[in-house]
Amino acid sequence: MIITRSPLRISLGGGGTDLPSYYRERGGFLISAAVDQYVYITLHQSFFEELIIKYSKMERVQRLEDIQHPLIREALRLVDRKASYLEITSMSDIPAGTGMGSSGSFLTALLHALHIQTRSVVTKQELAEQACSIEMERLREPVGKQDPYIAAFGGITCFEFRCDGSVKVEPLKLSAETSANLEENLALFYTGYTRAASDILRDQDEKTKTKDQSMLDNLDFVKQLGFESKKALESGDLRAFAELMHVHWERKKKRSAGMTNSTIDDWYELARRNGALGGKLIGAGGGGFLMVYTEDKTRLRRAMLGAGVREIRVGFDFQGTTLVTQS
Repeated sequence: MIITRSPLRISLGGGGTDLPSYYRERGGFLISAAVDQYVYITLHQSFFEELIIKYSKMERVQRLEDIQHPLIREALRLVDRKASYLEITSMSDIPAGTGMGSSGSFLTALLHALHIQTRSVVTKQELAEQACSIEMERLREPVGKQDPYIAAFGGITCFEFRCDGSVKVEPLKLSAETSANLEENLALFYTGYTRAASDILRDQDEKTKTKDQSMLDNLDFVKQLGFESKKALESGDLRAFAELMHVHWERKKKRSAGMTNSTIDDWYELARRNGALGGKLIGAGGGGFLMVYTEDKTRLRRAMLGAGVREIRVGFDFQGTTLVTQS
């Protein structure tokens, strides 16, 4: 039996500039942080000559071509793993469709497990690129490179997405005090809304490809906010970082009519009235988790709990995709 895990993530600046429709023309930059909420993959040698797949559904198939789950099917093809005598089970601490990069975490954990089983050694960079290849090239999903990369590397990390498709990976240079204060003062609240990120990102992708100036200007501005967030965080100015998050959210809402709704906007304003210095929805938008920065969590929690909003407490993960156990 092989068990692997990959962390989920939160975006700290520059989100949306990791789609190839943007970075291949203008270059992308963002900051992402892996958190201690995980996607787990278990591989187990089964007794019968079939492939058993357990996720939100259950599949039992004889041939790889019959697998309905596209990520699992393409991962097996990429690793050249024969679809027989194998049971694959996935579990997640957080539901999919909530903006925390679950598909990238799922893929990196699955690929890592398959490579361990086939005794092939891959670097974190190779693992991330293989996951990107499956989603972006084989399945042609309008997604970015952030999720597989932060899942593979972990930590609080800067990613520069270059026009030639290469990615520069650099840990954010935070002092221990700033890292601890950032972890302590960030709060995540579940909106109760889930969505397919591809639905929102497809609109951004199509507008970027057609050189829609308002979309390009929006993403240029968000990329600059990413650089400014890096400067604020590395200098230890967390209040400035919180204000940049607020500016980011105000600009991000203009990308798509489905980015937010009146209920989410009311919750954000409630948080702002009760100690939140800044915040935004994590991921592509439309639902998932509302992340805010506050120096008064007690007051904030009381207000949000009173409004019926559930908090998820998280810390940072610095391991990335890893083997949990092998037997």
